[in-house]
Amino acid sequence: MRVALFSLACLTAAPAFASAAFAAAPPNRAVANIPPRPSRFRLPPVLGPAKASLPLVVIDAGHGGHDPGSSSADGRTNEKDVALEIAKAIRDSLIESGKVRVALTRSDDRFLVLAERREIARRLRADLFISIHCDSAPTPAARGASIYTLSETSSDRVSAALAARENKADVINGVDLSRETNDVSSILIDLAQRETMNVSSAFATLVQRELSPLISLKPDFHKYAGLMVLKAPDVPSVLLETGYISNDADLALLTSSGYREKIATGIRRAIEAHFARQRIERAEDREDM
Repeated sequence: MRVALFSLACLTAAPAFASAAFAAAPPNRAVANIPPRPSRFRLPPVLGPAKASLPLVVIDAGHGGHDPGSSSADGRTNEKDVALEIAKAIRDSLIESGKVRVALTRSDDRFLVLAERREIARRLRADLFISIHCDSAPTPAARGASIYTLSETSSDRVSAALAARENKADVINGVDLSRETNDVSSILIDLAQRETMNVSSAFATLVQRELSPLISLKPDFHKYAGLMVLKAPDVPSVLLETGYISNDADLALLTSSGYREKIATGIRRAIEAHFARQRIERAEDREDM
């Protein structure tokens, strides 16, 4: 789930052993009974079982408000509306499963800046962040779903920028890096970011496995990019392009409740597999200690 807090705290005291210590630490841990970080904006409600030890998944419906996103060829359908309906379908499927908690960055037609979307996930101490979008292309023949995770190059830039921030008390899981030099902070942030990227990529693989029997995927399904919403250093994040709103056949699917249910089912199965794998990894780590 989230990058291990205690391993990072130890690293601040012994940066020379950062790589070895981080690799030896449990990959993630459940965060229970920890209140959300204070926020400058209103946080959405957390839905599902009232059990703080369960993983929290934040679903982000892309665009909204005065930002419609891409539009269909006839201009009648906007990405913001399709993304919201798919996000709600995923939310409902997760709540029905009872295995995770879930929150939506937006549940209506409101505008959120990109940084707010990922910050909502961080403030809620989410274990997974999924941003929902619809693709668009100049050629109407383009079809299929794809998924994005953060690229290596963008990760390097994120680490450097976060390390240079004046307020470094809440950069990674609440670990206070304010007493560290920029070089040390950059190393620690980079370690956390790369662990988060590894978890994100592993989840993307599960999404591909679970969605492939249900919907049409692009041949190059998993892609890497420096997208703003993926840059939280301590929350595994993916952006799912559910299909091409610019393609009439994909549009007909994306606006059908049956197809949205297929997407929700695939994402729910991937999420369940993701957290089941992490439970197994934590149990193995305890046995090795």
